[in-house]
Amino acid sequence: MAATVGETRASTGGDGSAREAGAMTHREILEALTGLIAALFTALLSSTIVSTALPTIIGELHGTQTQYAWIITTALLATAASTPIWGKLADLYNKKVLVQTAIVIFVIGSVIAGAAHNVPLLLGARVIQGIGMGGLTALVVAIIGTIIPPRDRGRYSGYMGAAMAVSMSGGPILGGVLVDTAGWRWCFYVCVPLAVIALFLLQRTLHVETVKKDNVSIDWMGATLLTAGVSVLLIWVSFAGQDDYYAWFSKESAFFVIGGLALLGLTMFVESKVKDPILPIKIITERTTALAIIASIAVGVGLFGATTFLTQYFQTARGFDPTEAGLLTIPMVAGMLVASVGSGQLITKFGQWKPFIVAGAVLLLVGFGLLSTIDHATSLWTIGIFIAIVGLGTGMLMQNIVLAVQNTVSVENIGAASSIVAFFRTFGGAIGVSVLGSILATRVKTLTVDSVSTLPPEQQAVAGKSLQDGLDLSNMPDFVSQIVRFAYGDATGRIFLVAAVVAVVTLVSVIFIPNRPLRTTIDMATPDAEQKFEEEREEKNLTR
Repeated sequence: MAATVGETRASTGGDGSAREAGAMTHREILEALTGLIAALFTALLSSTIVSTALPTIIGELHGTQTQYAWIITTALLATAASTPIWGKLADLYNKKVLVQTAIVIFVIGSVIAGAAHNVPLLLGARVIQGIGMGGLTALVVAIIGTIIPPRDRGRYSGYMGAAMAVSMSGGPILGGVLVDTAGWRWCFYVCVPLAVIALFLLQRTLHVETVKKDNVSIDWMGATLLTAGVSVLLIWVSFAGQDDYYAWFSKESAFFVIGGLALLGLTMFVESKVKDPILPIKIITERTTALAIIASIAVGVGLFGATTFLTQYFQTARGFDPTEAGLLTIPMVAGMLVASVGSGQLITKFGQWKPFIVAGAVLLLVGFGLLSTIDHATSLWTIGIFIAIVGLGTGMLMQNIVLAVQNTVSVENIGAASSIVAFFRTFGGAIGVSVLGSILATRVKTLTVDSVSTLPPEQQAVAGKSLQDGLDLSNMPDFVSQIVRFAYGDATGRIFLVAAVVAVVTLVSVIFIPNRPLRTTIDMATPDAEQKFEEEREEKNLTR
């Protein structure tokens, strides 16, 4: 059945409530969501598979801890930088063609990544993947925002949350199995057939009418300045504090910070002057969106930053193989699944969204606070409970923050608004991976040096030579690998402590987001139209 947004009809929803003319039926929405969720699932799966394979990849390609973090950071940066562009394109051009284009770009990046023979080539491929992922992140949310009213969007967002949870659950496990059997390169290749399936599903099920606009322009200058400013700051936080580079407080740090902030300031100036800005000032300065942006940055720091190093903790500090490390992350994903689907259904039923994002922020803070106490000997059951709490908090926050923002903008701006929130969440994730990776690397080095200094002179020489070869523990003498494992285990708690501090920012931000009722129309409606809609809904409820 062709589910076309532009059709004009009046009907009742699955719950018996009246809906505006032109709205899609529940069945049509589910058909349209099939390909969208498949595309989003593929992109998210690629990230979780890679996180499990990273210790093996870094070992075989003789990489460093900094490069470990940058394999994640480059993809996140490319995703963040491209998300606003895709969002703006979604407001101007055919969304179906755009999301299919994003899938093709993602497939190209995946093929190159699987064939990479060194870390620099892999980083370049991750950039291409990130551009495609940016398109999928922005466009899936934007399309959903154009076909479903905010009042009914909770349960459909719950379906997206379920797909996210399954991908985050299945990704580490599938990645572990592939690493242990076919090899780490298949962690990239496996996404190709899944993406092609999503491409054909979209062609068959998604039919979204395009509103043609004249005199369209893309703010390439703003996009370039934004990417440059973000990149400079990320380079700074990736290498600051390391002995081989520069201190946190140094001339080099001042150069990067001032340069990055100047580029971002110039970005805001350009955005205030151009006709079609990538980051519309009017939208990002609106109170709900501004607070959601702050909250999303903090969520990104905690979610992408801290959880990226969970699989490294299980493999490097605790000695589990990739498959086992993937299985050990299931409690967090189970928490996300329950919270995302459950909160979405309850929001649709009661129309109240704010209690869920506040509760999610509290759980996120508690979970990271508890994880800050772990070391190399902490009970796995205890860690499982802690990460389940983080999963519950994340599941209540991610999609519901976007829902709150979409509720405040018109359909013509929903692509830009949704992509802005996604951009800052991913930006926060890139910052989190870089900053927490730098903190982890510095702390591990300190603990390792302290432990090596207590060894006899001949063992110190052996340890020094082994540690120069990167993170390939399999080629280290047993006494050296044990030192490294203990160092990683004891240092991991430090990064979760930082994530807990950032989670406080999330909590404060969501508390002050205005608690506006979810509108029942797809587009912004006049007060009279909204009141009439509610009267019809109430009348139907009374006659049941």
